[in-house]
Parts: sequence; C-alpha cells; structure tokens
Amino acid sequence: MTVNEPAQAAQAAPAAEETPVPLVPQVPPMPTVAPEPPKKDRRRLRAALRWAAAVAVFAVAGSGTAYGVTLLDRTDVPGLATHSDGRWDYPTLVKPPLPAGSPGPNDDARNKAGAHYADLRKLVLPAPRGATVDQALKGTDGWLPTKTFLQEFAHAADRTEVGQKLVDNGLRHIAARGWTTPDGTHTRVYLLQFDTASIAEHMLSNDFTGYETPKYPVRGGDAYERDLGFPVAAHLDRVHTAPIRESKPYGAEEVREAYLAAGDTVALVVQSRRHSALAVPFEQTVTLQGELLS
Repeated sequence: MTVNEPAQAAQAAPAAEETPVPLVPQVPPMPTVAPEPPKKDRRRLRAALRWAAAVAVFAVAGSGTAYGVTLLDRTDVPGLATHSDGRWDYPTLVKPPLPAGSPGPNDDARNKAGAHYADLRKLVLPAPRGATVDQALKGTDGWLPTKTFLQEFAHAADRTEVGQKLVDNGLRHIAARGWTTPDGTHTRVYLLQFDTASIAEHMLSNDFTGYETPKYPVRGGDAYERDLGFPVAAHLDRVHTAPIRESKPYGAEEVREAYLAAGDTVALVVQSRRHSALAVPFEQTVTLQGELLS
C-alpha cells in the first residue's frame, strides 16, 4: 500500500510594491488615495483561494475514499476485481476429529491397514455455495444403498458384475453426495470403504480401471479415455488418482470422472454438463476430495 506524504504548503512570494507616480505641478493636488492593486493580482488571489479550497476538499475526500476502500472486499472495488478462474466457492474444509488414540490412514507405523477411523460420512466433500443438493444421494442416515451407487453405471450387465465384486471384496459402507451448480454441472461423489488399503488399491487398479479406459463406463457417455490433461499438481501424495474423460465426439453432454484410492477407501467423482464439462471445477473437486481422504 502506498502511504501518501503530506504536501508542503507553497508560500506565495509577496507582490512587489509599485513606485508612486509623481504629480504634475500644473494640476491641483488631489486627495491622497491608496493605489489599487493591479487586476492581475486580484485574479491571482482569487485563483490561490480557489486552489486552497480545492486542496482542502480533495484532502477530506481522499481520506474518506481511502477509508472506504479498506472496508471493501477487493472484488467490490471497480478496477480491482479479480477475474474468476472457474473454481467453485467451497466452504472451508475441516477434517472430522479422529476417535481418541486412533491413527490417521497414512500412519504406517500404527495403522498398517490404512483404515479411516473418522466417520466416512463426514469425509464426503460438501457441495459448493449456491449448488442444489441431490436428495437422491443422501441415503439413509448418510449411508447410500449399494443399488443406488450401481445406477451410476451405464449397462445392466456391468451393474451386476460390479455389485458382485463389491460383495466379494467386503464392501463395508458407501457414503455419497451430489449437487447441481447454477451453470448446470451435475456432480456425484461416492466413497466406498473396504477393510484394508490393499483391497481398495486392488479395486481401483484391477476392477474399476484399465490401462487406458475404465472397465465399466458410467452413464452419460459412450466411450472414455484417460484424461491426459489432468494437471500433475492436482495429484496428491498417498492418494492414487485415475482421471478419465469422455472421448470425442460427445453426445448431449460431456462426462468427466476420476477414481481415487486413499487408505481403505475408493472414491468415485463424476461430473457431467450439457455440451461440455469444465476442467477447472472438475480438477478442483477431485483434489479437494483427495485431501479430505488423505
């Protein structure tokens, strides 16, 4: 912030005294009258007074403006607004407290199973401000039925196969949340908890994803591929992330998805939007969900 220094008052130089004009002897003497200052001096005096008044007004107005600016948010001040980069306005994220004496999922010395001891329902990313929450994904007491999760997959045969794999691998819980933002983006987040981190990693790398494409396409798109544009900076330590996007040409909407494995939990984040699903809110959502699980 630039601090304004007080302006030094300029002192006007005194006007030079004029030399009296001698009287002509033939003319009777006139009464002595003080000579009028030249008109140009009057104009200078009036101008100086006007400038002094203007300086005083601007000094008061300027201090008031500076005070007002300090009370405004940056985006409220014309010319200082920060252009949005497309990120959503999520509430402040706070991880739920662990039960007394319980280690975190990445405490290798005390938590070899990589278990999340915090309530899984409180590890689901909250909806951003202004979004409409999807009531269908609230479940019962925050736990989503497996059959509701399976509806995310496009084909009936895939739903049957995934359902059996979840049973075979000892699925414990599913917590979920969904919402739609004002721009029409529909987001679904699912957290699937297993007994150990090794099972979760196996499900991610062998059952849900392949080398290039997901094994079971989600609804809304016909073909999918690895999202090679997903930034490296959005990948987190100790969180295995597999970003996927719909292959061109898109249908009525574009779909983006990502699988994550962190500790004993696999997360699936799906975003879809008519014509195009924007990259920035998708990357933001995936990263924030990974941070909650890490």
